[in-house]
Amino acid sequence: MNYLKGFGACLLVGASFFGGGCQQIQSRIEHPADVRAAWQADETAVSLSFGASNKDSAEPGLAVALGSLADKMWSLPHLVIEDSKEIVRTDNNLLWLLAAGGGSIALRQGGGDDRIADNFRDNPWVSDHKDLDKFVDYVGGPGIHFAAAGLWYLSSAAKGDEVNTRNAWTMFEALAVTGAATLALKLIVNDETPNGKDLAWPSGHTSSSFTVAAVLHELYGPQIGIPAYLGAGFVGYRMMDAGDHWASDVLFGAVLGYIVGHHVAQKYAAPEVAGFELVPYNEVVADRFVTGVGFVKTF
Repeated sequence: MNYLKGFGACLLVGASFFGGGCQQIQSRIEHPADVRAAWQADETAVSLSFGASNKDSAEPGLAVALGSLADKMWSLPHLVIEDSKEIVRTDNNLLWLLAAGGGSIALRQGGGDDRIADNFRDNPWVSDHKDLDKFVDYVGGPGIHFAAAGLWYLSSAAKGDEVNTRNAWTMFEALAVTGAATLALKLIVNDETPNGKDLAWPSGHTSSSFTVAAVLHELYGPQIGIPAYLGAGFVGYRMMDAGDHWASDVLFGAVLGYIVGHHVAQKYAAPEVAGFELVPYNEVVADRFVTGVGFVKTF
């Protein structure tokens, strides 16, 4: 399929898909009691009543965590659709995506992709270091990102750690939205990579890696976010160096992952009261499992 026609078809499909009405999902929580509803907490969540305690309470365990994740997976298709609709209607997200798409067309039709690919072919670096090449390809893959998010969720839910359980699900949901959008665009455009493989645009490794970086940035700030972005950028570099993707594939993948990761993470952001972040509190005190609400502020 011609690249320009394919992108035009993509825009038409996107416009018809996102054109329907949808209920706006709140990105901030107004009351502490809404914390559980905000991220569809399940039986692994503990009471948020201030000062509540249960002497006989214990960590939920892996079996409960597995059931929790399985239950959440049923809601994932609906969340992906609703998140996708909301993303293109929020701020200037659609404008940035269209700009990235236009930049991709300019790179391809203007010969920029060919020149960049020729330069990487004549001056390879990552691909000349076989072990590094395989490592970056491996850790930058969407499958690894999903697996890591799933293990993060199970580990946190099994211990009754609500904050990390919520953060892990935020990562999982963001990756699902990015993955669905990337796959749909690949199937619509159906372009070839420099080394002759199918489904080039956009780069799935790049979009997934930038989603991870954007979510980590929202959750933990620039101290974690900036190194994550550098890592995601290196994944994109490797995709071009190895001939697995054009520069236009990497460009759109990076913008897509950045936008989706930030939007989904902001949707699940913890509520604030008088400048303090409101977070669930769990602690074992004198053999009693105490739960409540904590107020956190970073100075």
